[in-house]
Order: sequence, then C-alpha cells, then structure tokens
Amino acid sequence: MNGCFVCKEGGRLHYTYGNGRHETICERLNMCPDIITEHNLEQHRAALRSVDVIFCTWDMVPFSFSQLSEFFPSLKAVFYAAGSVQYFARPFMDRGIRVSSAWQTMARPVAEFTVAMITLANKGALPAMRRYQTQSMAESNKLTRLVYPGTYQTAVGILGAGAIGSQVIQLLQAYPVDLMVFDPFITPEKMRGLGLARTYSLEEVFSSCQTISNHIANNPQTVGMLNYDLFARMNKHAAFINTGRGAQVVEADLARALREEPLRQAYLDVTWPEPIAPDSALRQLPNVFITPHIAGYAAQEVNELADSMIEEFDRFSKGLPLAREVTPAMLEHMA
Repeated sequence: MNGCFVCKEGGRLHYTYGNGRHETICERLNMCPDIITEHNLEQHRAALRSVDVIFCTWDMVPFSFSQLSEFFPSLKAVFYAAGSVQYFARPFMDRGIRVSSAWQTMARPVAEFTVAMITLANKGALPAMRRYQTQSMAESNKLTRLVYPGTYQTAVGILGAGAIGSQVIQLLQAYPVDLMVFDPFITPEKMRGLGLARTYSLEEVFSSCQTISNHIANNPQTVGMLNYDLFARMNKHAAFINTGRGAQVVEADLARALREEPLRQAYLDVTWPEPIAPDSALRQLPNVFITPHIAGYAAQEVNELADSMIEEFDRFSKGLPLAREVTPAMLEHMA
C-alpha cells in the first residue's frame, strides 16, 4: 500500500510522529520519501497518483476538491493524529475518502485539564493565590472561606456533551457536584449512558452554576453564541472556563461581565483570535487566567495520537471496521 505524510511547511508532523512513529509507518507502507506540503504537489505529481493513504496531524494542508481529484486520484483514507478535522475534511469526504481522527484520544487530556480547572475555580485558588502574593494570607483566606464554595454540592455547568464534554461529565461523577448539562443534540440513549436525567437551557446553566465549562461544537452556527446576556446571569463569584473554541465567546461581553463583578473568574485556554490580541481587554483583567492552548497533548503525550492512527491504519489495512472514523453527519455537531 502506498502512502505519504502531509503537513504545511514548518508544521508539527515530526513532533507528533516522533520517537519512532514515523519509522514504524515507513516500515509498513511504501511511503513517499518527502513530506507533502502546500508547495511541492507538482514536484511529486507522479508519485501522488498512486497514494492510498495520508498520515497527518495539526497543520494539515486544506486541499480543495479539485486538488484532490487532480493529485490524489487513488486516495482512500486519511489518518489525522489530532482532534478537530473541521478545517480540512469536507472535500475529502465529498470525494468518498474516509477520514479518521484521534478526536476520542484527544478528549482525555482536555477533559482531565478541564476537571482540574473546575476544581481550582470552585475553590477560587488562583484569585486567592494572587491576593496572597499582593496582599496577605488573611485577605486570601477571605476568598476561600467566605466567597468561593469549593466542590461539595456545587452546581457545575457543562456546555456540550460531545467527545470532551462527555468525558468531563464522566470524570465529574466521582465528585460531589451537581451537574447541569446543555446540549440540544444529545440523544436519550446518550443521556442514559451519562446518567443524566435532563438537560438545561443556556440561560438556566449561566443563572444557576458556580462554574461553567464550554465544550460546544465549533461551527458557523455557534460563533458568538456566548454573549453578555448569558455572562451577566452568572452569580457574583462564578467562573467561566473555555477549553473549547474562542470564537463562540463575544470577548467584549465577557470582559464587561468580569469588570462588573471582580470576583467572577474566567479561565481561558482558547481565544479568538489565537494568540489573543495584544490590546484585548481580557489581558488586562486580574480575574482572567489565560493559558496558551495547553489543555490537549504536550511533549511526549502527542505520540499517543500517532499511535492511535497507526492502530486505525492497521484496522483499515485488514478490512476491519474503523474505530475512529469521522463521518459527514458527525461534522454537523463536532468541534
């Protein structure tokens, strides 16, 4: 079987397929010797005509339908060692090319990071840390003993019960919190599997929860859906966590709500644009905690993503059902 690696020039392919993963793939397939980028398609035109599968990761080249028809006429499957395929997958699917992604694998570290942030937010740990550093231990303790409730019987809102949201819900079932989930697309079967008796509206979640964590699918319909009307409903010391996508948040509205109630918190691992604009109001607020999109895999953890795609290729090559395939219907509701 013939294959190739595809990545934008200067991208992170070797980062993900490092520590022997690149070599493992080359041992199993007849691989194009060069990484295919946005600039060398013509150079490798002859070899690409017989390529059956592509291995890729973040920084995948978003080929058009016509480019796929012209340069990859034999392509049957794409193995994407990362999460969301929204930015490149549709032209492949329109040509009947199967796309597999490590989205389920990717969900685990994001869910673990999110639950850690929920715990810290419920305790007011980072505001307390800042107050301790700038004022005193006594002033810091006022936050943790009188303002922020901790975990016990605390209402936690989860926006979206997709791959990551579902894992967050499952992890939180070990905590004594009261879960309120918003997801207009969740099925009764999935609700039963997650132990949910009902779902809630966005207005109910923002009005009732101490901490709200965003995992809503990223698509044109969800851009800007988290706005001032919702953020203003948060209680005076509630927290908003975003490890999903930044475009769903109206940044100026979030900043306004945080200025109005300084004990509110925002934990943002994603922003829009990314990196966050230098003059963003959120960068100036002491109750905003921004991390550089680190909820997913880091360092050697990324090799698990490559391993999952090697396993998926093995299933494909043996004619077995794919375990991580993304279908066109799934794209409608996925991040």
